[in-house]
Order: sequence, then structure tokens, then C-alpha cells
Amino acid sequence: MGVPLNQAIKVGAYVLKQHLTGRKRYPLVLMLEPLFRCNLACSGCGKIDYPAPILNQRLSVADALEAVDECGAPVVAIAGGEPLLHKEMPEIVEKILARGKFIYLCTNALLLEKKIDQYKPHQNFCWDIHLDGDKQMHDHAVSQEGVYERAVAAIKLAKSKGFRVSINCTLFDGTDPARVAGFLDTVNEIGVDGVMTSPGYAYERAPDQEHFLNRQRTKELFRAIFRYGKERKGRGKAWKFNQSPLFLDFLAGNQTYKCTPWGNPTRNVFGWQRPCYLLGEGYAKTYKELMDTTDWDKYGVGNYEKCADCMVHSGFEATAVVDSVKRPWKMAKLAIQGIRTEGPMAADIPLDHQRPAEFVFSRHVENKMAEIHAKPAPVDSAD
Repeated sequence: MGVPLNQAIKVGAYVLKQHLTGRKRYPLVLMLEPLFRCNLACSGCGKIDYPAPILNQRLSVADALEAVDECGAPVVAIAGGEPLLHKEMPEIVEKILARGKFIYLCTNALLLEKKIDQYKPHQNFCWDIHLDGDKQMHDHAVSQEGVYERAVAAIKLAKSKGFRVSINCTLFDGTDPARVAGFLDTVNEIGVDGVMTSPGYAYERAPDQEHFLNRQRTKELFRAIFRYGKERKGRGKAWKFNQSPLFLDFLAGNQTYKCTPWGNPTRNVFGWQRPCYLLGEGYAKTYKELMDTTDWDKYGVGNYEKCADCMVHSGFEATAVVDSVKRPWKMAKLAIQGIRTEGPMAADIPLDHQRPAEFVFSRHVENKMAEIHAKPAPVDSAD
């Protein structure tokens, strides 16, 4: 298992406490986006399509810590953009760790060799390196040659310095499951501590709109990958996933889950993003406002057209974690039998009554640009 024991115990106890106290909606992972600017332009990314004045914005250390304290989630995933472009990132990490949180610092690793000595190994800290497959797969995904080799070198460097390292691997339509299996073998050999994988979300602003998976293709792809995984496990070479087994079972089409958008609330330079990390349909000034004023029933598979094909971990991992606490026998069954890769799939959520997509990106950009011009915010130059 790729999840550290201390994290599994603490998060499990946290979820159980929420369940016993009857709290209906609570966060598991704070998605903290201190900036949108990136030093890559991946074809499947819809996170960086903003005018330069917005790309120049940064959350301050105070902003980041306020979000951590206000939200209260036990895990903080620091994403972007490229977080290592933020000059105050080492201070942000240090002060979040001092609050007893678990941190996954997401990076494409291009700056890791330069920046790594600004960070110290910690049992609650993990580098989360973007790696979408083997050399050909990853360099194609990020639209730049040589990035895979630099990322692998960075992984080895971080491991040599005593850091925990996971990778996040996003898969798209046309992916060869045998190549993914070979890639997972490779990262096992390198010594990666865990893998987070997910199908790509169909961002409306992503340059490549042709290679996002629909739900049926997602399930077929992951069933094929997990069949290879069973062969490896049988030879004593099991892959280490840093995810709930029930989420992986969901990817293989064996669970019918609704998403839990409030499970991974997002704070970025716009504010608290609603309803989730993937959709920017509006922004709240505070976490409480986000939770109290978002019409959660408007979103999710079966409710909203933009959610129709989503099976991304940021929406469904929290659902799986809560299910594992409420129904531990399902986890026990998975531990014994493994993920089923043959036979009928679980019923999917019908899409008959979903509301049509709304396109609001431009309005939010216009509002933010007006705010910037009216009262320029302090800007940290990238280095």
C-alpha cells in the first residue's frame, strides 16, 4: 500500500469522527493552488489558460495558512500551475507541516533539483511528481521532449535525500494498458512510494479535446491495466497505489459512486472555487460561504453535463474513503479477492435529466481582471 500507516490511521480516525458526529459534508483534502502559472503547457490541461495579470497572482503565506486553518482538512495537496515557481513555497510547506497536516507537493519536477535543498524530509511530506507514463507517453502529454528523463532524475534525487515520493499519472483515450503496466513496473523499480492515477478530466479550456476518456472507456482501460497488475502481484511485484482500493475498484467499473465535490475543496487566487477542483463555476470568499451557499445538488454525474464523464480522484476518492469507513467489509473483500476485471460492471448513473453545461469562464476572468486593475495585488516574481 502506498499510503503511509500514520496517514491512514489519522485520516481514518478523522472520517470516523465525522461519521459518528453526524456531519454530512466535510473536507478530506484541501486542494491549495497558490498560483496558476506553469513552466509547461500540457495539451490536456485546462488550468493555465489565463491572461498574464492573473498568471502573475500568488496566494501569500498568510492566505495559504488561513485556508488550511479555515478548512481543517487533514491532508493538503499543493497544486497549480507549478508550485515551485512560488518563492515562498518552502515557508508555506514548513508552516503547514507545523500544523500537523499531511502535504503532497505536486510538481512537474523541472525545478526540483534547483529547489530541493530548500525543503527537509518529514514523515508527513511527500513530493508528488507529474508523470503520465513512460518517456514517449509523458513527453507527448506535456508537449515537450526530455521532461520524462528530468522527472525520473528528480525522483531518484529526492529518494537519495530521504524524501517520500509519489507520482500522479493521468491517462487519456488511446492509452495502451500494456505500456501503462510496464511504466508502473519501472516506477516500482525506481522506488516510488505510491502512485495516484486517474482518467483525465475534459477541461473545456484544454488545447486537446479529442483524447478525454468517456466513462465506459475509462472502466475498460483500468480493467485491462489491473489484469496486468494481478499478474505482477502473483510474481511478488505488486504496484503501490497511494489511493483507496475502493476508488480503484470504482475505476474498474465495480462500484456505483456519486462524487463528493466538497471532499476536496479548492482555494486559489480567485477564492474558494465551486463546486470542485475541476470546475470553476463560481467563487466564495470564505470556506464557510463555499459550504453554505453552494447548491451541491446542481453538480455531479447525472446532474450536470460537464460532469457526465468524470471519474477523477478529486471528485470520487473522498466517496470511496467514506464508503470504506462505513462499510469496512467491502475493503476486506477487496483485500482477499482483489479488483474484479471480468464480468458485468456496476450500474452507472443515468444522464437523462442532467442540466446543460454553462460556460462562465470568461465572466470570472473579466471580474478578476477588473479587480486587479482596480486594486493591484502584491505580486511575487517567479524565479
